[in-house]
Amino acid sequence: MGPMDLDTFASLVRARRTSLKVDPERPVPPELVERLCRLATWAPNHHRTWPWRFAALTGDARARLGALIGDYQEAAGDPPARAEKSRAKYLRAPLMLVVACSPDPQPRRAVEDRDAVAAGIQNLLLGATAAGLASYWGTGLVVDVPGVRELCGFAPTDVILAAIYVGWPLGEPPEAPPRPEPRLHHVP
Repeated sequence: MGPMDLDTFASLVRARRTSLKVDPERPVPPELVERLCRLATWAPNHHRTWPWRFAALTGDARARLGALIGDYQEAAGDPPARAEKSRAKYLRAPLMLVVACSPDPQPRRAVEDRDAVAAGIQNLLLGATAAGLASYWGTGLVVDVPGVRELCGFAPTDVILAAIYVGWPLGEPPEAPPRPEPRLHHVP
């Protein structure tokens, strides 16, 4: 493969937007979901520990995720309206893609594994944009609430990094906020 046009790639990177304006009824084909997850696994992984874990929640599984979060909030004494909002929020997209890291027991490698999964998530988000999908990388309580790992089929030691809303866009994505120039120090 020859060199890729950097301007084309830069356009894709700039086109990626965080957006929840998606059609909640139009499913994302499982083959496309699998393809996006494969893209994530092409992120650098220094010790080849292959730490990526994925769970594609569709249909009633999204409501079960919301129920876990809402019940947790209710038990913690959060206002009932907040818990009810959480129970419904994962139904806003036809696909909730939960991404976790299976960290190496060695602490330094565990950090590298987490970084590899985060880099993989960016690959996945760029792939979703290239496929015409909208996406939203969320975290919040989903990373800590008991039962979420079990619902997703993850091991108890897996670390959840993202709950990504994925769907077909309704309308145009939001405008890009201005970005500051990178802080780059040239060291001769």
